[in-house]
Amino acid sequence: MALNKCKLGEHIELREVTNDDLQFGPDDVRGVNNLKLLMLTKADINGRDLTKFQIVYPGEFVFNHRTSRNGSKFSIAYNDGDNPIICTEDYVVFRIKETSERFLMAEWLYMYFNRPEFDRYVITNSWGSSTEFYNWEDICAVDLSLPSLSIQQKYVELYKAMVANQKAYEYGLEDLKFTFDAELEGIKHNVKKYALSSLAIESDARNENGIITAVHGVNKEKLFILSVTSGEDLTKYKLVKPMQFACNLLHVGRDVVVPVALNTSDSDMIVSPAYTVFESKTDIALPEYILMWLSRNETDRYAWFLCDNSVRSGMEKKRFFEINIPCPDIELQKAITEIYSVYTDRKAINERLKAQIKDICPILIKGSLEEGEKE
Repeated sequence: MALNKCKLGEHIELREVTNDDLQFGPDDVRGVNNLKLLMLTKADINGRDLTKFQIVYPGEFVFNHRTSRNGSKFSIAYNDGDNPIICTEDYVVFRIKETSERFLMAEWLYMYFNRPEFDRYVITNSWGSSTEFYNWEDICAVDLSLPSLSIQQKYVELYKAMVANQKAYEYGLEDLKFTFDAELEGIKHNVKKYALSSLAIESDARNENGIITAVHGVNKEKLFILSVTSGEDLTKYKLVKPMQFACNLLHVGRDVVVPVALNTSDSDMIVSPAYTVFESKTDIALPEYILMWLSRNETDRYAWFLCDNSVRSGMEKKRFFEINIPCPDIELQKAITEIYSVYTDRKAINERLKAQIKDICPILIKGSLEEGEKE
């Protein structure tokens, strides 16, 4: 049996079910990111009319038809959960037609969307000037070559097994996080607090000889990541030596996160001159403990609150160093940071697992198509 060639529009239907009776509230609002996942919305929904929001039921897809400034990726997600969510009326919601369920599996289609090839196809076929769009009509025009349902099922099961393993690993992370969060919650009421300025000192060493060429940034998960630069004068970039911190205060108000990381490697690295670099200057607080405290959601929210006077969403360096950190004795700090270290290591592994699942989608789709051609 050869592959079934068709247009995607033959097998999907538009959904426009709105939250008229306010069955779903602010806690049910989700956005779609370019990792093709549903996420808690970053938009301010205070005062928004949620009756206009669309309901995305389990088994349905939703995408943002604006493709500009999106990292050259198409923001589309699949609700594989047990509960409906709601999204802005500006998004597009669709599902596989009931009559097409014997030809096309939703999970197989989601894997199809997760390929870099599909992102490139969407960006190439988007239209517009300053804002580019990829609309319902465009996704309906996508050409598909479908293997049999049994072959789709085979490769979907492989995908779901990998996702299940990753989710099980992620649940264990939450148990660890609960442990040190509970400990920190008790500490903050019972020990002396110190301003960060009394625990740390700023560093402004530069990459003067230009030897280091790999530029790093800090992401929202408080981890160093490689950054892409082109034609920059790297001699002006700041050095981050082992056990020094780097922090990007430019978008704290926008992202509701303090992107700060600790260089736990044995090598120097460099970051943008706009970053703040500092190191621990006393034995009152371990560097790992300082990072742990600055990584709390409560600290992120407090920092966001301190950005209320910035039109650029940045945080003033002075106010950042005014953040208070409660410091128990060093032995207790060591005990807590050991748990936190295990958590961060496992969190990094979990991120790699999720990346591997993304990377496997093109392989699974390719395998299903090749098997379908031979069937």
